[in-house]
Amino acid sequence: MAIDTEAVSGRTDIVMNFKAFARQLAAFAATAVLAAGLVVSTGDAARAGGEWKTYVKKGAIADTLTDLEEAIISKGLKIDYKGNVGGMLDRTGADVGSTKKVFTGAQYFQFCSASLTRQMVEADPANVGYCPFIVFAYESAAQPGEVVAGYRTLGPGSNEDSVKAIKAVTKMLDDIVKEAME
Repeated sequence: MAIDTEAVSGRTDIVMNFKAFARQLAAFAATAVLAAGLVVSTGDAARAGGEWKTYVKKGAIADTLTDLEEAIISKGLKIDYKGNVGGMLDRTGADVGSTKKVFTGAQYFQFCSASLTRQMVEADPANVGYCPFIVFAYESAAQPGEVVAGYRTLGPGSNEDSVKAIKAVTKMLDDIVKEAME
C-alpha cells in the first residue's frame, strides 16, 4: 500500500495548526476564567452577609429547638431540612482525629418564603444566593444551660428594591428567632 506523503504532510500541518489554535484558545479561556473569578469574588464580597445575629437565654436546647421549629411554622413556612450539626460532629469526631465535644446540641433549620424570595430575586436575581434562609440554635459543651439562637445575616442589597426586600427577610428571621427565645 502506497502512502501519499503530500496528503499526510498537509494533514500534519492542519493538525499542528489546530493544536496551536487549541493552546491559544485554552490560554484565552484560562484568562477569562481568572478574570471572571475576580469579578465574581468582588461581587460576592460586596453581597455576602457572612455574619449572624444571635440571642442568648438560659434553658434547654431541646425546648429551644422545638420553639424555633414552631416559630417557623407559625409564619406559614415549611421547613425544608433540619441539619443536626451537633450530632454530625459527635459522629465524625474520631474520623477527623478530634475528641473535643463542642455542643450538647446544635441544629439548623432551612426554609424559604415564596413571597419574600420572589421579592428579593425580582429586585436582583443574584439575591438567590441568600436562599434558603437558615436559623440555628445550639448549646455549647463549654456553657451548658445557655442556649444561643440566631440567623445568618444578608448583605446590604444592590439597589433600592433589593434593600427593601432584604430588610423584610431580615425582619422575618429576627421575628422567628425572638419568638423562639421568649
